[in-house]
Amino acid sequence: MSTSTGSALTGIFREAGHPLLMPYAVGGYPDLASCREIIRTYVKNGAQLVELGIPFSDPLADGPVIQAASQVALRQGVRPADVLDLAGTASQEGAGVVLLSYLNTILAFGGERFFHRCRDRGVLGVVVPDVPVEEAAELQAIARAHGVDVILLAAPTSTDARLARIAGNASGFIYCVSTTGVTGARTSLRTDLAEFVARVRRHTDLPLVVGFGVSTAEQAAEVAGYADGVIIGSALVDLVARSKRFDEALAEIGRLLYRVRSMPSFSR
Repeated sequence: MSTSTGSALTGIFREAGHPLLMPYAVGGYPDLASCREIIRTYVKNGAQLVELGIPFSDPLADGPVIQAASQVALRQGVRPADVLDLAGTASQEGAGVVLLSYLNTILAFGGERFFHRCRDRGVLGVVVPDVPVEEAAELQAIARAHGVDVILLAAPTSTDARLARIAGNASGFIYCVSTTGVTGARTSLRTDLAEFVARVRRHTDLPLVVGFGVSTAEQAAEVAGYADGVIIGSALVDLVARSKRFDEALAEIGRLLYRVRSMPSFSR
């Protein structure tokens, strides 16, 4: 088993003593001011960590809901620097912030400059879904020099040898993808998801966080029974997209997160 040296991000999970809810938002969607309110609603409803996506023109890991929201943000001129500023506001207001960014965005910004800005804005970690463990070392070294974790992903199709390699190089937490394919709400989770998380856990003592497809309070509660964190993304973004009024969207978000946090598995 790989034993972690610990980081600020890892510490948040360990100090919590219960599984953490990590809601996701597309940075700058539906606009910058409204996105700020969405993040505040997340925090008011018990989110100690927030995942904030940097809009990208070709988000290969994202399904139609997040792709559409990203396009709206991009058309409004939202740039990585704007999302980093959103992260800074969220961090100042008490949220632990994890970004999701595709590699091209980081390279265009400049790796050193990007992670320096992450540190200054209080970002704890960055999920880079298109960087596999075999290609992550250089990016991780730059991020680590600035006190930021690059979060590695593990998939249910990964062999035990590959999971061991991911665990040996991971920091912060490991993002356990609940299913193959892209993000998006699903009516049910894989029947072998708990077994997959258990396989990952045999290789590491880092926190394990499950994302992709978790969309209901019941699904989140199921995952919290065996994982250290749960990411809800597309379902929350879709609430904003489908609501006729933004205040109604915030109310719906609050109700969903309250239901999730009220589930017994989140207080174990």
